[in-house]
Amino acid sequence: MSFTTISVIGLGYIGLPTAAAFASRQKQVVGVDINQHAVDTINRGEIHIVEPDLDKVVKVAVEGGFLKASTTPVVADAYLIAVPTPFKGDHEPDMVYVEAAAKSLAPVLKKGALVILESTSPVGATEQMAQWLADARPDLTFPQQTGEQADINIAYCPERVLPGQVMVELIKNDRVIGGMTPVCSARASELYNIFLEGECVVTNSRTAEMCKLTENSFRDVNIAFANELSLICADQGINVWELIRLANRHPRVNILQPGPGVGGHCIAVDPWFIVAQNPNQARLIRTAREVNDSKPHWVLDQVKATVADCLTQSGKRANELTIACFGLAFKPNIDDLRESPAMEIAEMIAHWHSGETQVVEPNIHTLPNKLAGHCTLTSVDDALAGADVLVLLVDHNQFKAIPGDAVQQNYIVDTKGVWR
Repeated sequence: MSFTTISVIGLGYIGLPTAAAFASRQKQVVGVDINQHAVDTINRGEIHIVEPDLDKVVKVAVEGGFLKASTTPVVADAYLIAVPTPFKGDHEPDMVYVEAAAKSLAPVLKKGALVILESTSPVGATEQMAQWLADARPDLTFPQQTGEQADINIAYCPERVLPGQVMVELIKNDRVIGGMTPVCSARASELYNIFLEGECVVTNSRTAEMCKLTENSFRDVNIAFANELSLICADQGINVWELIRLANRHPRVNILQPGPGVGGHCIAVDPWFIVAQNPNQARLIRTAREVNDSKPHWVLDQVKATVADCLTQSGKRANELTIACFGLAFKPNIDDLRESPAMEIAEMIAHWHSGETQVVEPNIHTLPNKLAGHCTLTSVDDALAGADVLVLLVDHNQFKAIPGDAVQQNYIVDTKGVWR
């Protein structure tokens, strides 16, 4: 069965680019999201997120009649679920959005449809989704019931793209295809090959789920090593960036760069899914998460110490001193604030500091609710001209382009080594 109509449930940082990629191949694509603003924006041929080149693809696709957005699911040949999977309680995965998406599309499922879960999920989530669908549609058969002969095919296929490069990596990167049966995997591969230039690598759904968690846990552990090294170097009076540069001259050493912590919906969240299901075995993974989660608090301590020095030298009172935080996003050159350590640090500074706290974030136009009323969103030039203490939290290109002689402040906390 060919794929004429494709529906993407969830039009966020992954769902919208995926929908646009299919639509760019002149497939009829209906994106579904509960956010009316996002739906209206997309139907105008515009986008509600920051991602290079996405705006052009969406505009062409909408104007060509290949992409439209809706708040309710429609009948389609294939469905891709790309909704958030946050955690709850003691870092336990919360599948409430996946469950809601599955139950919302269940009424419009038809025999021969393919359902793919793309959301990062704990092991067993695809099977759970299949059961939710089976419970809602007893008139159809599913892989867990009749195997290869099922009316509905189900697979898991995680994204593995880098924000800021999604429209390139979505097409170029290999995809792990985890079908509940070989037929499910084959049909999922056929779907992605509509736009994919990378390879479809086939496995089962549980292995595919674990693969996504493993990739991000591996990165988290390596970042934790760099972040822990930065704490040790600060205590020893050593420049951590120089140290890493020297150590990386070893032919088998490749240490990552430290920062204010780890953010985003993947690396800052996914390792906890492994820990939640394997608490006794995942000791290293848990420790790495704890190291990275604690880094923002260490940065706050550095800011407090720097402010104390500034107060001593300047003779100002605390409420007369201005702190400027450069960056809120969880990584450079995007507007994504999810799980951002920079955001957490800015919030802690604003609540602790009795004077003005400024925020410089060129990728947003309004402050998020957590900071509104506590901070002032300002420009690079105004912050450099008026702030007493600078705190660099994200290495946006705009910040790296600031000439050295434009930074006149003596009191700087640089978590990315940009102004060192």
